[in-house]
Amino acid sequence: MAPQPLPCTRPARADAARNYDRLVTAARETFAEHGTDTSLEEIARRAGVGIGTLYRRFPSRTALLEAVYVEEIQSVCDRAYEFDRQLEPFEALAAWLRSFLGYGLSKGSLASELTVALGKDSPFFQSCKVNVQEAGALLLDKAKAAGDVRPELELMDIMRLVGGINMGRDMETEQANRLLDIVLCGLRPAKTPAAS
Repeated sequence: MAPQPLPCTRPARADAARNYDRLVTAARETFAEHGTDTSLEEIARRAGVGIGTLYRRFPSRTALLEAVYVEEIQSVCDRAYEFDRQLEPFEALAAWLRSFLGYGLSKGSLASELTVALGKDSPFFQSCKVNVQEAGALLLDKAKAAGDVRPELELMDIMRLVGGINMGRDMETEQANRLLDIVLCGLRPAKTPAAS
């Protein structure tokens, strides 16, 4: 199943695309360091462009947040396909869930601000959600086919569990990974007792 295209406003012209990439990278780094309420002037300065260039490409803070979010969701999806090519089915699913957990723990304020601005049921979020679900379903289906995951599980069961771990924003990464280990153990099929 081919992933759906994520919403993207990246320009085709080389110089415009270069400025776009510099602005998104600067925004992502600045948001990670200082939060999403960082001034747009600071982001433009860090990207090495004028504020007018930023506003031509991103007419609002929300537009810039969307671009950063799409880039990060694309990275989450790309990792699923990479893990699928490189690892055995269960290990691929586990590696992807670990990366998804790490992404969720580090990006809470970005998603929260976009949810307030756009609404959680907006077409933007629905498109992102479809892509993540397609990537995760690929890994889950392969792990089920290999007999490594309980057949009755659905992707949303697992995503809700990982989402629950992500709700603990003040949680240490080590504790979050321990909780994910418990989830991963629960994905395995029940062992049948040995005959006496």
